[in-house]
Amino acid sequence: MKIKHILSLSLLTAMSQMSAISPVVEWETLGNTTADGKPVYTQRFTVKNHNGLKRLCFNQFARKMATVDKADSVVEIIPGYYYLTSPRFGEPGGDVVVDVTVSGALRNVCYIPDGLHGVMASGEVVPVEIHRRPMMSQLDKLETKGRQVMLHADSVYRLNERLNEPGQLSPFDVIPSFKSVSVSDRGIFTADKPVTHKRVDNANSEWYRITLTPDSALIEAPGMMAAKLAERVLREQLLPANGGKLPCAVIEDWPDFEYRGMMIDIARNFISYPQMERIVRQMARYRFNRLHFHIVDDEAWRLEIPGLPELTSVGARRGYTTDEHDYLAQLFAGNGDPSTSEGTANGYWTREEFINFIKLCDSLGIAVIPEIESPGHARAAIRSMEARYRRTGDETYRMIEPGDRSVYSSAQSFHDNLMNPALPGTYRFISKVVDEIASMYDDAGVRLEGIHLGGDEVPEGAWDGSESASRMADSLGVTGRHGLQGEYVRKVSKMMADKGIKMYGWQEVGTGYDDAFNKEVSPRIGGVNCWTNTLPGDRNVALRAMRGGFPVILSNVDYFYVDQIYQNHPDERGLSWGGIVDEFRTLHGYPERLCVIDPTAPGRIIGVQGQLFGETLRNMGGVETLLFPKMLGIAERGWNSKPTYSDSRFNRVIGERELPRLATGGSSFHLRGPGIVIEQGMVKMNSPYEGGVIRYTLDGTEPDGSSPVYSAPFEAGDAADIRARLYFLGAESLTQMLPVR
Repeated sequence: MKIKHILSLSLLTAMSQMSAISPVVEWETLGNTTADGKPVYTQRFTVKNHNGLKRLCFNQFARKMATVDKADSVVEIIPGYYYLTSPRFGEPGGDVVVDVTVSGALRNVCYIPDGLHGVMASGEVVPVEIHRRPMMSQLDKLETKGRQVMLHADSVYRLNERLNEPGQLSPFDVIPSFKSVSVSDRGIFTADKPVTHKRVDNANSEWYRITLTPDSALIEAPGMMAAKLAERVLREQLLPANGGKLPCAVIEDWPDFEYRGMMIDIARNFISYPQMERIVRQMARYRFNRLHFHIVDDEAWRLEIPGLPELTSVGARRGYTTDEHDYLAQLFAGNGDPSTSEGTANGYWTREEFINFIKLCDSLGIAVIPEIESPGHARAAIRSMEARYRRTGDETYRMIEPGDRSVYSSAQSFHDNLMNPALPGTYRFISKVVDEIASMYDDAGVRLEGIHLGGDEVPEGAWDGSESASRMADSLGVTGRHGLQGEYVRKVSKMMADKGIKMYGWQEVGTGYDDAFNKEVSPRIGGVNCWTNTLPGDRNVALRAMRGGFPVILSNVDYFYVDQIYQNHPDERGLSWGGIVDEFRTLHGYPERLCVIDPTAPGRIIGVQGQLFGETLRNMGGVETLLFPKMLGIAERGWNSKPTYSDSRFNRVIGERELPRLATGGSSFHLRGPGIVIEQGMVKMNSPYEGGVIRYTLDGTEPDGSSPVYSAPFEAGDAADIRARLYFLGAESLTQMLPVR
């Protein structure tokens, strides 16, 4: 017995020492190809230090996967969360190589594995060190038919030429631009002179006029909100950009839209209060006045709701689990630990934080419209309330029906993310959450403009296998997913109207229904976010919603989704399903281009909104890089519906005024890259901004801070692969490349 005890202690000690040596993984792609006419790619995991390793877990956008070696396995825990197993884990003989085929094509760094962690034979969850082979060293493996991996630098050169058209900024060139500026010859106004206010009548509550004289500045406005906005424009934009001095002038300005919004998603990857404070202060600078706050989704619930602690104890935590009884399975990133405060997997806002945030935004002239996704995109809420039911036996807030045989797959490949519109628990839950949010606004002393109830992307097959839903449909005379969803919208909008709260929703809440539905529901709606261009049976989604009498917020994915990529590039962070969205694409989001107005429609366009969904976010630098500068184009279009800046002048304002200000304030931003062209045997390079430094290589290696600086055209010689980066204001661009044929 004594010998066995000693042996067991030795074994435990040895296992502890082994698990203390974390596994190490090297990752690379073996290339895009096709199988049965469909795109696939193979990725390789080379696993080191695998003694005692049972499972290698990782996150990746939901795809069908299979191991090349049939002895190995790749298992989906939930869509987007996988683990690898191999009988070779723990065997002597060195590294274990596991190749995995993945459906689809590999586009950029956002589509490679993240959130790696290991599960040991003992059950211990351990960190995994990962080394990813740089995407730029694998360009030949990323080519796909009909799609260029990245824009070659000669095309960038021509674009930069257009952006560098001669011109000089006016002292009054700001974003968003003014409606009218009349410069006088009376002298100079300086920052030390007094600023006075005068109330004047105007039908537009945000109209203002600033009159600058050598002795003072007079701000005229119909109310305090517009007066404060005008003073921010003067003190935070005009004077700093011009060294505290301005020519005497009269500025008259007003917005074309009452609603100028940004949607920020903190559900997929967490953004804290201090980080959001930075964002909303920037929004106020650019005259946004609505924050559509996406605080819950399938992947997490981020707001404390008194009386429902499981929403945050379960719904705001992600880690390694196969049953999700105590917390959600890890998605996007993390280390397997549901309690860690590092990274973006875990976290929520307390009630007190949210109240303070509402007050802050109100002081900045920004109304916060929180979004409670329903009836789809509700997985975090559903799992949390199921945990509550298991803990208490109380069915009050259950939103799924035991025995429901419905088969569906959501846009994010979930099969269990729908609240059932036939269950009373669904409406009790929504009512409880709405009441608690309303009480936060009451405690803040801020008017609740509305609550966004989502309503988007309910998939085909929803509720087909629910007996309760079938009985509800029969009793109401509706059919299918769309009919049941319409009844959900009708009931929830009525519930909120009875509470004196406007309901907002995505386009699905205001399109595709009959006149009776539209007449009943549209007066209860504060705004409908139209995010696609077309639906079957109609040319334009926004037009359809307006014909139904709904107020429309233009939120088009191909113009205003800032989470989409700036450019095709293997190192570019962002999604690409909606196309390329850069600062010029957002600038060109003219309402008349996005929606031909029917003057007989009872509804109208109330504004524009940018969307930052959070799947690819990992830190504040990534958030700001996607926001800046493309958010500035949305600011321009929200304030001015008609054409204002040309691309070149807009780029000049960004490069000479906005990027330096962002850099001084410590914010990150996206930097456009340098162009490269060979003309008559000479290599030429250019920058999209004045003052940038271009560093280059000629042998296909990546340029860095020690690479040669471009100063003048030079002979191409035997250069085989020219690469360059721009260094500007402490930031650096992605590598631009010109293959030499």
